[in-house]
This record gives sequence, structure tokens and C-alpha cells, in this order.
Amino acid sequence: MEKDHQPVQETALTGQIKWRIRLALAFLTVLAIASIWVTNRVLINRFTETSRNQAELRLALYSGTLLSELRQTAIVPQLLARDPALIGALNSSNFSQSTQRLISFVDEIGAETLTLLDAEGRVVASTDRTRLGSQHQDTAFFTQAMGVDATMFTVYKDEVGAYNFIYSRRIESQGVTIGVIFVEADLQKYEDAWAGISDAVIVTDNTGVIILSTEPLWRGLSEGEALARQPPSGAIQRAIQTTSNWTAVPADAYLRGEGMMRVESRVAFRGWRMAGFRTYAGVRERVNGFLALEVMGFAVFLAFCFYYLSRQSVDRMQRFQQESADLRQLNLRLQREIAERERVQKTLEVAEQTIAQSSKLAALGQMSAAVSHELNQPLAAMKTYLAGARLLLGRNRPDEALVSFHRIDDLLERMGAITRQLKSYARKGGDSLGPVDLNSAIGAVLSMMELQLKQEAVDIIRTAPETPVWVLGDRVRIEQVLVNLLRNAIDATQGVVDPEIEIRLVGGENASLTVRDNGYGVDDLDALFEPFYTTKQPGEGVGLGLAISSGIVTDLGGRLLVRNVEDGGALFEMQLPILTDHIAAAE
Repeated sequence: MEKDHQPVQETALTGQIKWRIRLALAFLTVLAIASIWVTNRVLINRFTETSRNQAELRLALYSGTLLSELRQTAIVPQLLARDPALIGALNSSNFSQSTQRLISFVDEIGAETLTLLDAEGRVVASTDRTRLGSQHQDTAFFTQAMGVDATMFTVYKDEVGAYNFIYSRRIESQGVTIGVIFVEADLQKYEDAWAGISDAVIVTDNTGVIILSTEPLWRGLSEGEALARQPPSGAIQRAIQTTSNWTAVPADAYLRGEGMMRVESRVAFRGWRMAGFRTYAGVRERVNGFLALEVMGFAVFLAFCFYYLSRQSVDRMQRFQQESADLRQLNLRLQREIAERERVQKTLEVAEQTIAQSSKLAALGQMSAAVSHELNQPLAAMKTYLAGARLLLGRNRPDEALVSFHRIDDLLERMGAITRQLKSYARKGGDSLGPVDLNSAIGAVLSMMELQLKQEAVDIIRTAPETPVWVLGDRVRIEQVLVNLLRNAIDATQGVVDPEIEIRLVGGENASLTVRDNGYGVDDLDALFEPFYTTKQPGEGVGLGLAISSGIVTDLGGRLLVRNVEDGGALFEMQLPILTDHIAAAE
């Protein structure tokens, strides 16, 4: 009786195992479909955002390059309008050497063409010899330049539909207008460069008319008209023929019914704007690559499961059922442990990759913010010197203007040094040190910030010994710390009736350099040297100056301290070891 009952139990157990396997396979299939669907949505959103960020960064670089070209060209007519050779040629009507002189300037200036007109609007000299003798007395760039004593900017559309960007200025001799010099900015070279990429790029003026574009047929149209008139043979149409509306992210623009990603950037020049159009093909390719790997993994796993089931037979199942319950339980535990370990190992690999990528992005963001913060002051000083040089040139004082240009050159050297020092700070060392006179460093910093201090009407009180105070360090990095401390002191005295900054240098066992202001003090002294901590309004600072300064002083073997003063304001103290004669000789 027991022998007859045992096969019935084994058959029932075998049937239960088969149903469980089928349910597990069905669950894995559903899980695979759900995982692929979720992965597709997540990767689409992530790669779309990445592609948009890349397009915005590229557009920012394009707008900056375009603005730099326009600003560089804008100053050329003002300089050429004071050229003695050109003025003499217009007075004597002898233009035999004028064209050659303009040609000699082209390579140095980088403009497309330089043209000299007499008072009647006739071209008397030009780097483009085909223009000699042509009349321009009715053109806007000639009439506007003749009417005012300033450099005029004109966008001029020629016969073939291309836009010319002209800066013009009249030339005077003894108070009498004798001609006009105009310079064409070479912006078409950027169109050619942009045309080598898959994106479409347009630049519109303040009226919304396209004046620069990778698609020549778009010039002179509005953005909506240009997208509607794009022919099927255009570069962008060819690029999107393989792209469909697969993404869950709404398209920013549509070109002949196809979804496009649109990004826009402002060009800080006369209300110009720049827009770029990018297809979703790159996003789809990256998502498909990840999905293909995921589908392949599930397919291999399911194929292995079916192959394993196909190899089972009733005899083997019966033999397995005759094994002891302990062995079956042990086998199941081992399988669960192996699967769990594999799952944990895969999870750890994904987590490690995510942490590594996050660390890279964090480091990149911090260094980008640091570079922007540290280069802000030299750029502001350069802007001030350029404004002063422009006024001096306008008053015919070129020798004094040359001094401003020399200072700008010094600031450029300082910007390069700051970039190298920031790189050195990021990798903690690498530059050689030498003797630095703190007295001389203070004088150099005050000279560099003289215009800013005068503009803010800050009273500087400087107390220092007559003899040099030598320390072992890097002069550029020490001056960088002083600039940060002075800038913070200037910001702290905003709104004070009589702003005052005291700089005191004392020698001894350690060199002590203090910067005290009569502002309102610091609320949180403990967090002051932490990165990205700032008391300024959003957009006025990122909170990296004091953190970088503290790191520089620490690297030089010193300390940077801060405390509030009883009668108001804050006091920053930089302590550095004194460089004795013995140490200096060893160095």
C-alpha cells in the first residue's frame, strides 16, 4: 500500500515543481519587459538632458567667439582714423601707397576688408582692389559715419543675400571731415566652421531677422519662416530623416514635422540672439546601445533557463525526488546564495561607476567655479583700463594710453599665472618656492586695485616696516590671497559712510599681515573658509575666494585667521614663517 501511494505523491510533487518553474519564467519575462521599459524612459530623459547641456555649452562658446570678434573689430576704425599716413593721403589726394598700407594691417587685425573713402564717398583705397573707384555716398555706413564723431556699426546686405558687418568712422583733419574708414568684420568664417557640425545654428538681430546661419537660404527670414521653408535637401533635413518622434520628452521645435531640440543663447551685442537646433538621433543611438545590452542579458538568461528545462526528464526528476530532503534544501540554499551574491556584485559595480562619475562631475564643477571667481578681478581691471585707454586715445594722448595697454598685458600674464596656480592648488603642490618680500607684494596689489579702490572711495591705511619682510613662498599665490582679502574688505564696507581698510605688516618670528575693515563683521566665523559659503547675494559670488586663500596659506606653512573687531568690522590675519638668512642661503 505504501509503495502504491509513493508514486502518486512524487507525481504530484513533480507537477507542482513544473508549475512553479513556469510561474518563475513568466515572472522573469514580465520583469524583463518592465525593466526595459523603465530603463528606456530613464535613459531617454538622462541622455536628452546631457545632449541639451552639450548644445547649450557649444552655443555659449559660439556666442563668446562671435562677441570677441565684434569687439576686436570695433576698435580698428578708431585707430585707423588717427593714422597719419591715411590722413596725409586724403589731404594730398595721393593714394598710391594707401591700399598697400591697408593690406599690411589685414593680417594683424584679422578683419575681412579695410576700405578708405574720401569726403564724396568714393573708394580711394581698399584691401579689395575691385572696389577702387566705387561710390558709397548713399550707403548707411557712410552717411551715419559722416554725421557723428563716433564709430558706427551697420549691417549691410549685399546683392547675393549675404550680410556684411561694418564698423565705420569719419576721418578729420584740423576739424574738417576729409573721409571715412570702414572695416568689415569677418563673421562668415564662423558660418563655415558651424556648418561642419550636425547642428543648425542661427544668429538673429534685435528684430528677429536671421543674419548668420549654417543654412544660407535662412538669411533674411525670421526663425518661423526659415523652419517652414527648409528644403528636403538641406543639411538638417538629411540629418533628421532617420529620427522619429519616439521620445517622451516634448520637442522644442519642429522642422517639416520632425521634432527638434532647440537651445538659445543671448549674444551681448545690440539685442542679438543665437539659437541652435539638434536632432534626437544621437540620444536614440545611445539609448539603443544600453537597451541592446539589457535585452541581450535577459535573452541569454531565458535561453539558459529553457535549455536547462529541456534537458530534464521524468526519470531524472524521479531520481532527484528520491534524494534526501536535506540535500534538496542544501542545493536550494546554495543556489539562492549564488544568485544573491551575483546580484550584490552587479549592484556594487553599478554603484562604484555612479560614485566615480559623480566625483568627476563635482570636481569639474568646483574647478570651473574657481576659475570663474579668480579671473573676475583681472577682467574687471582690464575693462577699466580699456575704458581709460579709449578716453585717452579720444583726447589724442597715445603715450598715456600705452601705459594702460602695458597694464592690461601685465593683467593677462597674471590671469595665466592664476590659471596655473589654480591647477597647482587642485593637485596640491608642484610649483617651486622662493623668497618673497611681503612689502613689495602689498604695493603691487594696491597698484593693481588702485582704480577699484578709487571708484569705491575706500580710504587705505597702510602700516609696514621700512625694511623688507621676507618669507618663503610663491609671489603670485601670495598676491592672490591679498587680492581676495582686499576684495572681501571692499564688499564688507558697502553701505558704510566712511569706508576704511587698514593693512598692517609686522615682522618677528612670523610675518603677520592683517587686513581690517570697518564694515559690519562676519556672522558665522566657523563656516567662513568652507567652499561655496558666501554672504553675498546670488550672482555676486560663489564662496570660493576665502577657501582657496586658506588652502594657499596652509600650503605655504602658515595660517589664515579671522575675527570680528570690537568697534565694528572684521580682521583677517595671514601668518607666514619668516625667511632667515640661513634658510634663504640654503634655498
